Amino acid sequence: MTNQQFPENFLWGGATAANQLEGAYQTDGKGLSTSDLLLGGNVNTPRKTTRELVPDAFYPSHEAIDHFHRFKEDIALFAEMGFKLYRFSIAWTRIFPTGLETEPNEAGLAFYDQIIAELKRYNIEPLITISHFESPIGLTKAFNGWAARDMIAAYVRFAKVIINRYHQDVKYWLTFNEINMLTRPMGAYLAGGMYVDDSDRFISPDVDSEQLRLQALHHQFVASALVTKFAHELDASLKIGCMLAYRMLYPSTSKPTDIALVQTATEFNNFYCGDVQVKGRYAYFAKRYWRDHDIQLDIGADDETILAAGTVDFYTFSYYQSSTMTTTGEGEQAGGNFFSGVKNPYLDRSDWGWEIDPRGLRTALNQIYDRYHVPLMVVENGFGTRDDLIEKDGSKTVEDTERINYLQAHIAAMADTIQDGVDLIGYTSWAPIDLVSASTGEMAKRYGYIFVDKHDDGSGTLARYRKQSFYWYQQVIQQNGL
Repeated sequence: MTNQQFPENFLWGGATAANQLEGAYQTDGKGLSTSDLLLGGNVNTPRKTTRELVPDAFYPSHEAIDHFHRFKEDIALFAEMGFKLYRFSIAWTRIFPTGLETEPNEAGLAFYDQIIAELKRYNIEPLITISHFESPIGLTKAFNGWAARDMIAAYVRFAKVIINRYHQDVKYWLTFNEINMLTRPMGAYLAGGMYVDDSDRFISPDVDSEQLRLQALHHQFVASALVTKFAHELDASLKIGCMLAYRMLYPSTSKPTDIALVQTATEFNNFYCGDVQVKGRYAYFAKRYWRDHDIQLDIGADDETILAAGTVDFYTFSYYQSSTMTTTGEGEQAGGNFFSGVKNPYLDRSDWGWEIDPRGLRTALNQIYDRYHVPLMVVENGFGTRDDLIEKDGSKTVEDTERINYLQAHIAAMADTIQDGVDLIGYTSWAPIDLVSASTGEMAKRYGYIFVDKHDDGSGTLARYRKQSFYWYQQVIQQNGL
């Protein structure tokens, strides 16, 4: 795979999100989140939202893979692979069911007490994402989510409760998942918990308001900075990070307009958020962007001071594929992790049309480190495809050679990146166990090293089976990438 070992203390592991695996959506006082009102879809049928629960409608997150009742079994499997680090999120509505309460739900906190205790039993370091695409629907109804500055106080209250509760056992924290999703139209509901119109469209709303999204993003920046400062003052050993969906972009041609398009898109999609969270201030190009797009942000009198005082300690990101852009209007559309572009003729693609580009990961890591010079983690990277459960040697498994090839190439690219001099400290692939797809609501689009007997219509036994990649990743960790 690679002739270079990773650093001795490299953090190997996997990443999940509460709304995509826990289930138990109303157990122990849990309230409804935005993800609980997302219907199922597939690669050809976009997901839709509902404003209230619709009887007999299928909401994939309601049961998901029932990790809530099976977390001990799942964590034992993670430990069997040798995980050093497990990234997971805390469901906001388990702790504050509507988001408006002043006192937390003790039953929700007790659940995560058990999760963390189980991880520590196996010497697996927790990495907690505080908010991962599931804000309380109660706050959406009260304030239209992050459109309102009121969300800052609600988020800070939630974050302080869990950091106070768990800081002695949890060193690594991420404030928001893929915070730069609010730079895209699909981020309004997904990341901002906001309604922009009366439609039920999830990914591509009929109406978009960039003004609303960037104002919501500013509120998240302030909330993140306040929580980061609080955590540092509470416990100086805590490490707080940002998390973005990194968009590795190529121009389709050498036309100057294509080069300029990629430069501008890279700045806005990647550095607009990264600069605020790592450097503590908006990038030099932000004011020009606001002016050109008629954006007038309401920035509070103390906001700039807050942002400067609440910078993160490390930078994390998701990377699945690169995208290719052009101003020519030519080229066939290509799919991606909420991002689209035109097909790159030099790259292979997955069943979902996502282009496979491990060399792009090395370039992305170098771009990020060159700009920020803080420790980096790749906290999402994986291969979503259809898996067939087969009988082999008296047990059930999946021969997922394509997944192994994808991951092996990306891990080799990370090894090269470390040799380049980049301070890469961890890798949590998405996802160690099959779970609900955020973009389509499918189970058929599987990522895991562990197969879960659960299907798009909600049927299945929920039994867990080790795939071929399970044993492969186990060896990767045992040999520290050698």
